Amino acid sequence: MVTTHSIPVVDLAAFTKGDAASKAAFVQQLGKAYEEVGFVAVKNHGIPDKLIEDLYKYVQQFFALPADVKRSYEIPELAGQRGYTSFGKEHAKGFDAPDLKEFFQFGQTVTDGDPIANEYPDNVAVKELPAFTPTCTEAYKAFETSGISLLQAIALYLGLDEHYFDKFVHNGNSILRAIHYPPIKEEPKSAIRAEQHEDINLITLLVGASADGLQILDKQNNWVPVTSLPEQIVVNVGDMLQRLTNNKLKSTTHRVVNPPRERWGTSRFSIPFFLHPKSEMPLNCLESTIDAEHPIEYEPITAGEYLDERLREIGLKK
Repeated sequence: MVTTHSIPVVDLAAFTKGDAASKAAFVQQLGKAYEEVGFVAVKNHGIPDKLIEDLYKYVQQFFALPADVKRSYEIPELAGQRGYTSFGKEHAKGFDAPDLKEFFQFGQTVTDGDPIANEYPDNVAVKELPAFTPTCTEAYKAFETSGISLLQAIALYLGLDEHYFDKFVHNGNSILRAIHYPPIKEEPKSAIRAEQHEDINLITLLVGASADGLQILDKQNNWVPVTSLPEQIVVNVGDMLQRLTNNKLKSTTHRVVNPPRERWGTSRFSIPFFLHPKSEMPLNCLESTIDAEHPIEYEPITAGEYLDERLREIGLKK
């Protein structure tokens, strides 16, 4: 069943620029929303409108390139972690049918001499679009900055030091993914463009998709359409954070559905930022989230081990 109700809206400026009282209120508002819904819309997120506009412009130009040109940026040994992944390669965990999308992934650029740079493959430059890489680099850093502020608020909500996550996400393994869902040209086998799933990472920041279609599964098992205003981004909890918090914060199931028939001829573009920590971060359940009513749910694992396991489950790694 599909129902409609709005997801909570929070103002990040209350945390980054507010006084102690407004900061504390933001922490409670965000934490409660993540316990109860798993998704929030964030305003005053600090990612400039012009940058978002440019990012979408170059992403659309990339996906408009001829198929053979796009495929020249597909590097199989990188398991989709950098560069282009062609149509139908990825599927949701537990589903065999591939999602109806193609995508391009852009990763961390280490600039401070941190030896972790050796763990990350180079980003793939698109020579046909000289502005593509610098725009992705700038957007990546803006998303990362916004995400770190949100994680600081989450840390406080969990009773941790405000900067608990900082050392794990500095030069972390985050991914900026540009997705293209092509026009529908024949009667689809399913109403779903991207099957229901949960994200792997700590949190996901999604800046205004070019069309509706995103739905989340609420606590009553209803599918709820998620739309954000142009000045907002949507941010959800991923499986790593759910695991770390022993299910206190919920990783919300979501999917992308096909548009109404009259809009089958249109593409859908979406640019999520998957905020990942460094591979060495332990995802062991926090002691503060374990008690008699909430026994430990997960075995110890590192972020890197967990990511590797999940990439195999969704078909990007063999």
